[in-house]
Amino acid sequence: MTAPTTRSSAPLDDDYFARRALRRGAAGSFLLAGLGVSFVISGDFSGWNLGLATGGWGGLAVAFVAMGLMYSCMVLGLAEMSAALPTAGAGYGFARRALGRLGGYATGLAILVEYAIAPAAIAVFIGGYVESLGLFGLTSGWPVYLACFAVFVGLHLVGVGEALKVMLAITALAVLALVLSAVGMLPHFEVANLLDVPATDAAGASAFLPFGYAGVVGALVFAIWFFLAVEGVPLAAEESRDPARDMPRGIIGAMAVLVVTGLAVLVLAPGGAGAQLVGASASPLPDALRAVGSDRLAVVVNYVGLAGLVASFFSIVYAYSRQLFALSRAGYLPTWLSRTSSRGTPTWALVVPGVVGFALAAVVEDGDVLINVAVFGAAVSYVLLNLSHIVLRVREPGMERPYRTPGGVVTTGVALALSCVALAATFVVDVRAAVVTAVIFAAGLAYFLLHSRHRLVATAPEEEFALLAAAEEELR
Repeated sequence: MTAPTTRSSAPLDDDYFARRALRRGAAGSFLLAGLGVSFVISGDFSGWNLGLATGGWGGLAVAFVAMGLMYSCMVLGLAEMSAALPTAGAGYGFARRALGRLGGYATGLAILVEYAIAPAAIAVFIGGYVESLGLFGLTSGWPVYLACFAVFVGLHLVGVGEALKVMLAITALAVLALVLSAVGMLPHFEVANLLDVPATDAAGASAFLPFGYAGVVGALVFAIWFFLAVEGVPLAAEESRDPARDMPRGIIGAMAVLVVTGLAVLVLAPGGAGAQLVGASASPLPDALRAVGSDRLAVVVNYVGLAGLVASFFSIVYAYSRQLFALSRAGYLPTWLSRTSSRGTPTWALVVPGVVGFALAAVVEDGDVLINVAVFGAAVSYVLLNLSHIVLRVREPGMERPYRTPGGVVTTGVALALSCVALAATFVVDVRAAVVTAVIFAAGLAYFLLHSRHRLVATAPEEEFALLAAAEEELR
């Protein structure tokens, strides 16, 4: 057997890929859908409501529709690409084939920024949650941050099948908390409560849009919280049983659930307690329940709702490890990061970002700042992912596609346009996050241009897909 080689002259070991093998067949479509929901579920418990203070209920509702349409269209494109190109690189692999090495790496880097920083933000939120509940007598968040990374990275090291099942159970608890909250708020719903934010003198201001058109733009970033990270499902492609069938079912199923849960939260919480109150709350669902007199239920949702944050933390740890694994296996990042254990888990790709995430949480201790950096990275990746689908459809119409996106490039064209709007909105909302993300990108791209582009592993799955496509193009 010939040893795989990189683009440099140095050969790799014969067992290079044997030491970088994930566990196949660990996830079916149901577990994949659960993974997609768990990525996002924490966004239903907090964060989204800040959009009420920025755009009023009407502004956030319009933003919800716009971002829901963007994610729905993008998910349909991802379903096609993940079925046709089922690798752990997911977005990096799709863009690698469509946009070349630099475009693929930039997409993978954007996704990695999103998934590596989001757990640090969520750990800060969990720490604040634990402190506010008075659990364990803690007065500082750092022990909680440490426990989160140690316990949940440890569970992932045990094995992907076991980790996904634990994650599914935690996600089920979080969904139960949402159902209980909806049941508690439904009898108190009044349309007038949605529109209790006074109208300003901004352009286009009204009872429905109290902050005018600018309020809609400002609310876009918070509407993203209802769906942020669902695009991570294709990262499990190499560990699914039948990617051609399971990946489309999993990611589309997850998106369908998230639209329902997001809409229920958006309508019922402010519809029962008032948009003003919910928009100013740090824990909107329990506070909304208390406002309508459901104190006991608020306590239950407060405790069970912690599962939502834990579920997202747990699942995003999985996501960052698979994206880092794929970029490392292909040589874009140091290859030792992609080594897997005897249980088929990428040890260093789990541990190293975990250490970095804990350090960020402990030093920054500002979840809003961290999550805005993650959102900015996500928005960059959305532009590149939708562009990749369009390029592949136009340039490779004959590529085998077990699932085809309804509407084709029109669908992802809508997603591309809306993702550009979302990217612009994230810059407007938090310039500091944009600058931090730009610095990370500059460092990452410098590493590629000066070092790793000369050491890529040509026989890595994502690279092979792209090279085969190039060879077929030359034969035409």
